[in-house]
Amino acid sequence: MPENASEYLVVGPRVGIRRFAYEDGAEFTARARESKALHQPWLFPPGSADAYAVYARRLIEDPTKAGFLVCERDGGAIAGFININNIVEGGFLCGALGYGAFAHAAGRGLMGEGLGLVVRYAFGTMGLHRLEINVQPGNAASIALARRCGFRREGFSPDFIYIDGAWRDHERWAITAEMPRSR
Repeated sequence: MPENASEYLVVGPRVGIRRFAYEDGAEFTARARESKALHQPWLFPPGSADAYAVYARRLIEDPTKAGFLVCERDGGAIAGFININNIVEGGFLCGALGYGAFAHAAGRGLMGEGLGLVVRYAFGTMGLHRLEINVQPGNAASIALARRCGFRREGFSPDFIYIDGAWRDHERWAITAEMPRSR
């Protein structure tokens, strides 16, 4: 856990973001198990050491992914996670976001702050131009987070992503590098 703000990639008033590390497995999986009722049926973060090792390896080693932990600056506890998946360079410069808050941090505004930091980092340091969020229409909390962070709804995709044994409809939300400056 970072001891001070200089160990984070970007900091806000209450949270900082940092990359995933293999050493985070015990805390991450404990928080994922505690948060199962909050996450399902929307997402299924790893709840065991072996599953976390596979998950973290992809986020750490795959150049088309970037994983961030949202950590409370007061004590360093992991409040949630935000991943940029399917990063495409060249003419696209885009990625698809996935995220989840942990139960102890839900409803406290920490993920909104963390998502804002990830967007800033992605458009600045990473040089991306566009970020997308694909969210199931019934996931009101995730839609509210996207809206609060300045994402715009761009469309609806039936049977878009295979989750929990079925193809699920998703709303498509996006933000571009120009949009945060205009807010």
